[in-house]
Amino acid sequence: MTKSALINALSRQKNLSRKDAETVVNTVFEEISMSLEQGRRVELRGFGSFGLKERRSREGRNPKTGDQVMVEAKRVMFFKAGKELRERVDG
Repeated sequence: MTKSALINALSRQKNLSRKDAETVVNTVFEEISMSLEQGRRVELRGFGSFGLKERRSREGRNPKTGDQVMVEAKRVMFFKAGKELRERVDG
């Protein structure tokens, strides 16, 4: 599903104008993004949670040349599906 399809589905199901539905979707995504940017976890009960993991710097290899390179420390985002979502997907 694309963001546009989500906006269209929301506007049809909740009888909203497309502009209002777009505002709702953009606001939700922006709030999730801002929370993650600030290092906070986002939990949507029944759906799942978004979080961050810290990765230490390490020595890696360039796959093309085989040369060793330093990979800097970074934060990576992850999503963990909630129990209800896992059960729905498993059928």
